[in-house]
Amino acid sequence: QVQLVESGGGSVEAGGSLRLACKASASIYTIDVMNWYRQAPGKQRELIATSATSRSASYADSVKGRFTVTRDNQKNTLYLQMNSLKPEDTGVYLCNAYVSSWVWGQGTQVTVSS
Repeated sequence: QVQLVESGGGSVEAGGSLRLACKASASIYTIDVMNWYRQAPGKQRELIATSATSRSASYADSVKGRFTVTRDNQKNTLYLQMNSLKPEDTGVYLCNAYVSSWVWGQGTQVTVSS
């Protein structure tokens, strides 16, 4: 079973940038869909970015133009480049992948201060 581990979270001021990584324990070459979600305090988990081998990346309207999802198959890693961060981007960021069933990482905390 593939395991996912997120990293790269931290505390930044508004307008700053972070790059999150989601490292898989096995090859992601054959994994079609990998996602980034955000769990903000008191809110439902939100899908914010999708990387799919069969189509272009897609983003939630709230992050479009500021966040970019990429994957490095050689490093078995999914990335989320986050620019122009806002306080409302604060939350736990989780990745998931469909490998016969959905597999989730444990998440990494991002805190954006105004």
